[in-house]
Amino acid sequence: MKRLARLCLVWLAALSLQATVHAAAPQIEAVEPPHWWVGFAESRLQLLVYGPDIAKAKVSVAGAGWRLERVERSDSANHLFLHLVIARSATPGPRELIISHDGVLHRHPFLLKAREPGSAQRRGFDGSDVILNLMPDRFANGNPANDTVPGMGDPVNRSAPGGRHGGDLQGVMDRLDYLSGMGFTALWMTPILENRQAAYSYHGYAATDLYRVDPRLGTLDDYRRLGAEARRRGMGLIQDAVPNHIGDGHRWLRDPPTRDWLHPAPPRAPLTNHGRTSIRDPYAVRSDRDRFTQGWFAPSMPDLNASQPLVAQYLEQATLWWIEEVGLMGLRVDTWSYSDAAFLSRWAARLRREYPHLGIVGEEWSLNPVVVAAWQGGNPLFGKPRGLASQVPADTTRPTVPSLMDFPLHDTLRRALVEPESWGTGWVRLYEFMVNDRLYADAGKLVLFDGNHDVPRLAPALNHDPALQKMALAFVLTTRRIPQLYYGVEVMLDSPRTHDAFDLFRADFPGGWPDDPVDAVTGKGLNAAQADLQQWLRRVMVWRKSQPSLHRGQLTHFLPEDGTYVFVRHLPGASSVMVAFNKADQPRRLNMGRFRSALPLPNQAIDITTGEALDLRSELPLPARGVRIIGFSKGSR
Repeated sequence: MKRLARLCLVWLAALSLQATVHAAAPQIEAVEPPHWWVGFAESRLQLLVYGPDIAKAKVSVAGAGWRLERVERSDSANHLFLHLVIARSATPGPRELIISHDGVLHRHPFLLKAREPGSAQRRGFDGSDVILNLMPDRFANGNPANDTVPGMGDPVNRSAPGGRHGGDLQGVMDRLDYLSGMGFTALWMTPILENRQAAYSYHGYAATDLYRVDPRLGTLDDYRRLGAEARRRGMGLIQDAVPNHIGDGHRWLRDPPTRDWLHPAPPRAPLTNHGRTSIRDPYAVRSDRDRFTQGWFAPSMPDLNASQPLVAQYLEQATLWWIEEVGLMGLRVDTWSYSDAAFLSRWAARLRREYPHLGIVGEEWSLNPVVVAAWQGGNPLFGKPRGLASQVPADTTRPTVPSLMDFPLHDTLRRALVEPESWGTGWVRLYEFMVNDRLYADAGKLVLFDGNHDVPRLAPALNHDPALQKMALAFVLTTRRIPQLYYGVEVMLDSPRTHDAFDLFRADFPGGWPDDPVDAVTGKGLNAAQADLQQWLRRVMVWRKSQPSLHRGQLTHFLPEDGTYVFVRHLPGASSVMVAFNKADQPRRLNMGRFRSALPLPNQAIDITTGEALDLRSELPLPARGVRIIGFSKGSR
């Protein structure tokens, strides 16, 4: 009997051990967002819990100041949506998600953090800023140890135009003094989120985790530190947001949280037709509009179904998370119009509700001002066109994005600078194009750029002509827009003049790697023309910081004559600025009487690009193929 009793005890112990093994705590692979904050205007929070068979679990929450409103299960066995409410009185501190699965309790920690003082009232970007667009992978390699990360794929290969080159967040941090010294006040980096893609991952626009910094660029702590160091130097961070699509390396392609989380993949459905005008075209058929917004951008970029409420809230919260976590001043939104229009309206409105002054600029890559203008908040060009047998239903949402990238004016400027002067080309083309500003709710809030990562660089676009490059940069920095420059423009960084070699628009910043023969920061290896343009641009941008008339003043311009074009920026109570261009091969002398109606000019002024004092009692001398940026006394209008 004793022996039998001992066998029974052994058997029971084995059963107990087996039960313990089978009753292991439920495996939670992700909770998104991973933490949150108290004090947001919106009290509701949606958590996406991901893990094997997690949909079978029962969930409750522990801790004061929040409550679980409901649990939502979808058609995915591995996802669970928790809808919570955070009380206005909630205090920062740790909380718990209590997850019961097969009779076993698991306590998952969740932190509610305190927002930074003044977070909601942070300043966005505006006309007082000069934004720099850079690609972290192509800017500077500050930490060679993270060039190739095991398990990530796409190892570094600097010799390949489409490969990773090793630039990172540390490289940007190491050059913040240079960038602030040049006069930049805001940094827009192409996406820094994880891109676990087999190839082309440096590009950044195929995210595989919306809550993780790509480890080849650095860590979340690096990103936070970059934001803090930039702010210490008077610069803000603008994050590149991509609500339209993800990369096909994302787990959602294999295991979507809901069956309709993504739009159908090719070949079941065609790729997008890139029909940007179809959204506003009164004659477009719905099938063309739907294909534009629902088709995948590329075979490697699954299209998110932002009309699905769970997807929409996920994207809203992910964007808010990065703004608060890193202290962003704004967002540049990729492929803006490719997403569902109603979602875009709600998304932008939610962000502005939490951050009323947040800068948001959408990428609507169209050369048609009507297409671009219709997206800007406050624009009357919205709704069903009258008097047309249109198939376009009346819009039920209004645009809320404050700014758009000004592709139309960017393209017109480049054309005007390389064309001969005639009745409809050159400066006249640019002058006449400015009438399109009447289409915008506020043209001064548009972002005008010399170049970006998707277009040929300025130097080859202007035939490597230093004089034309100065004219282009002068216009971008002084017209009625928010200016944005592309990294390396100050040293005439080159790229082939072609529209199908995007990788070659993204050359490495000179001096970003130890063995570079040229260093833009120290000046090593720069030729005379590069050094001159860099010095000229630095002088203009630093001076620009103290010119309110360029930040928010009105613009008056004059019909071009003899290869010259002149405009004035003026603001009551502030110093006025005149900008005068001369494309001719000969000097010009302009009769100052022509400009008295727009600006009561004093006799003396300064060309801020050279420091030259100008006597303007009768004439303004313009050098051949040159530009003058002229400062006048305070109070002249």
